Amino acid sequence: MPGQARACQLAVGVAAISTPLTNLSHLPRMVSRARLKSILTGLALYAMAAAIVGYFGVNAYTGKYGLNARQELDQEIVALTSELAQLKRERARSEQRVSLLRSAKIDPDMLDERARFQLDYVNPRDLVRMIPAN
Repeated sequence: MPGQARACQLAVGVAAISTPLTNLSHLPRMVSRARLKSILTGLALYAMAAAIVGYFGVNAYTGKYGLNARQELDQEIVALTSELAQLKRERARSEQRVSLLRSAKIDPDMLDERARFQLDYVNPRDLVRMIPAN
């Protein structure tokens, strides 16, 4: 039995049984498949990790809250801020005109202007210029 390296000896009572554990003819093929499988598994994991990192990278740049969207939001903020300032000026002018029509202190010129506009009348001393509609 010294020549058999891969043999198992089982002692049952007095007799010893010697049998080989594996058939060595198929062992190299299984090792190469296992090696190929481990290499492909590693590559698949790296590819999936790269795809996930790429996905989040693209979304960080072009997504709803990405860098491009941030620039667009900044431009929209500037536009809306200027529109807000314009509307505040318009409101101040309107409030000033309304204050002239308050019953406590009615401005005669403002009252005359509003009455003519609403009644569609013209003072005989006014110069009226007719503009043809094109």
